[in-house]
Amino acid sequence: MKPAIFNEAQKVWKNIMSHGSITNTAIDLELHKKILDLFHIGRYYYYIVDWHKMELAYLSPEIEDILGYPAEDFDAPFLMSLIHPDDQSIYLNNEAAVVDFLQQLPNEKILKYKMSYDYRIRKSNGEYLRILQQAIALQVDEHNNLLFTLGVHTDISHLKKNNTSVLSFLGIDGEPSYIDVKAAKIYRPTPELFTKREKEIISYVLKGYQSNEIAEILFISKYTVDSHRKNVLNKTNTKNTLEFAIKVINEGLI
Repeated sequence: MKPAIFNEAQKVWKNIMSHGSITNTAIDLELHKKILDLFHIGRYYYYIVDWHKMELAYLSPEIEDILGYPAEDFDAPFLMSLIHPDDQSIYLNNEAAVVDFLQQLPNEKILKYKMSYDYRIRKSNGEYLRILQQAIALQVDEHNNLLFTLGVHTDISHLKKNNTSVLSFLGIDGEPSYIDVKAAKIYRPTPELFTKREKEIISYVLKGYQSNEIAEILFISKYTVDSHRKNVLNKTNTKNTLEFAIKVINEGLI
């Protein structure tokens, strides 16, 4: 099942996605040129998006070292499901601003801008790191639709501690840059699904702890733990712990 954020993102991207046939996919030389334009300030992995197929055409193996997931397990929906729940609206609003910006550019200038903003993404161990996402078009068609883009995720957790995302459009080859662009708030943060206590209990459930063990750790009664567990099943419309765990992990609910 594709996460809700991916479905919303597709609605945002629809006006710049190529729906025609692609006759030239030789992008290696251009790719290397574009990589030279990206300056990295931390560990990074990069990827290429095929907008005609709406999938990742390539994902560099460095992602396993940074996020802990094997590159072969990744696709676009899974990557987006890792975005922190509080940052999903930020991601969608920034993407909408990027689409609007690109649509206003003449065809020959689309390749001369790098889009940059940051958000939090979940590692395989459950921790979050802040990544700087930089993206640049590699190919566009005659109708200004994207064919291929190069994206780079750089770990900037060591440089930035606040949760204020900064969106910028950085000009290349003498084009002007636009720094700290304020994206329209089309998407709003969704209310927290779980309470703080429920999140604590969920974290122990996902680690395999039983209710009596969780009760001892949190200094509460087993009855209280069971009550919270019942509540989270109801909130997620799941019938048992296994079904709940699969849904929480696949949809990034915590």
